[in-house]
Amino acid sequence: MFDRITDGFNSLLRKVSGKGTITESNVREAMGDVRSALIDADVHHSVVDEFTEQVLADAIGKDVTKSLEPGQEMIGIVYHKLVEFLGGTPKLPGTPALPAPDSGLFFASPGPTVIMMCGLQGSGKTTTSGKLAGFLKKRGKSVMLAAADLQRPAAVDQLETIAKQVEGTPGNARVLFYSEPTRVAEYGKAVGVAVDVCRNALAAARKANVDVLILDTAGRLHVNDDLMQELGQVKFAVQPHQILLVVDAMTGQDAVNSAKSFHDKLAIDGVILTKFDSDTRGGAALSVKKVTGAPIKFIGVGEKLDALEEFYPDRIASRMLGMGDVLSLVEKAQAESSEEDAAELNKKLESGEMSLDDFLKQLRTIRRMGPLKQLMGLLPGVGGMLKDVNLDEKHIDRVEAIIQSMTPAERKKPSVLDNSRRRRISKGSSTQPNDVGQLVKQFEMVNQMTKTMSGMNSADKMAAVQALQNNNPAALASIPGLRGKGSSFTPSIKSQFKKRRK
Repeated sequence: MFDRITDGFNSLLRKVSGKGTITESNVREAMGDVRSALIDADVHHSVVDEFTEQVLADAIGKDVTKSLEPGQEMIGIVYHKLVEFLGGTPKLPGTPALPAPDSGLFFASPGPTVIMMCGLQGSGKTTTSGKLAGFLKKRGKSVMLAAADLQRPAAVDQLETIAKQVEGTPGNARVLFYSEPTRVAEYGKAVGVAVDVCRNALAAARKANVDVLILDTAGRLHVNDDLMQELGQVKFAVQPHQILLVVDAMTGQDAVNSAKSFHDKLAIDGVILTKFDSDTRGGAALSVKKVTGAPIKFIGVGEKLDALEEFYPDRIASRMLGMGDVLSLVEKAQAESSEEDAAELNKKLESGEMSLDDFLKQLRTIRRMGPLKQLMGLLPGVGGMLKDVNLDEKHIDRVEAIIQSMTPAERKKPSVLDNSRRRRISKGSSTQPNDVGQLVKQFEMVNQMTKTMSGMNSADKMAAVQALQNNNPAALASIPGLRGKGSSFTPSIKSQFKKRRK
């Protein structure tokens, strides 16, 4: 989502790189591209002005560290300023990575902790309430979801459905639902109906002894006095511990303006940006904290109920600069795989004994982590390369179908496959015999390669990866760690290069 912003920063770094020093003239010229990129990405104009001026002030005349190039020095300046604008504390060299100081939630004792959700219609408020309940359940907190949005006819039923879905997710913590559907007809005809529902929900949450009560309040198509008056009454009646504003990241400048209006009236404690995985331009993320003063606490990164993540300014700044977000990728992997499974797989990889069953298990783990393009975008330098690439996830479906069409013995030892078996498997998976053969060859090549590389030092491993990426079998064969490792290894790599060139 940060393609335009990233392009602007890359232009800045290209223009500064190669210079003997960072001067006012070369930085000011390069910052023109950054300014254009930020405006085009829908960053609030006041934020653009303040950001560019502060970067200029920090950069101009700065002595370049002897061990760094001007471009590298500039990356550090821009990164630190981005983290500050996103609401975080820049990490100092040699210190551990810091979480966002405003991220996460605090919990009242005794409970329940009352969280009031607000936002405009269409921002994803009700769905996000369910996602937040799921997020808390994973952390062992019992939750009650209260349907206080009586304006939208289907809102009560929608939240009830979501509550049941979250209750069915793994974990021992309870997820309860509270509503007063008969009061929907009264809404708009009598004063304080929504306030009564919220007050009653709080009493029910106390009786049920839940840890957290989430109030899904009504939204409007735009900010108006009636909306603010009702939310103010709810706030006064139940005294929520935290008020979270749900903002649609796709609305750009309007998202920032509405967030400021809500904050001015309600003094919100935090913002949740939805549709953060969409084709938005990223301006809301850079603007909302600076304009409202309220921190971004969570981001919605998909449609599923588990697609809610804590907001880390340092990681988002890294993504804006095109440096990826490896920490988030690692956390996604850890959430889907236990340490025991990872250790067992590593042992099989080092011995070259990974089976197609193991391979299929890893494919499914990757799919649970999220869309493939989104995952690849978290790798340093890869996000920009993928912006115009359509990754066909149906290819993974075909691979799964091929493996599932094999017998257990064939998945354990694919080398037993002959032409007759390949034809049978291809019919069972609606593919071609060549597809089966190609999958098996590639799998055996990877198995052999990982076994061979397991005993190599880091430098040789890196050289091998670069040789593969550059389609250079000669460089691969010259690596000391691969010499004498078996005559079949290098030729198999060469044959793969030939096929890829064709």
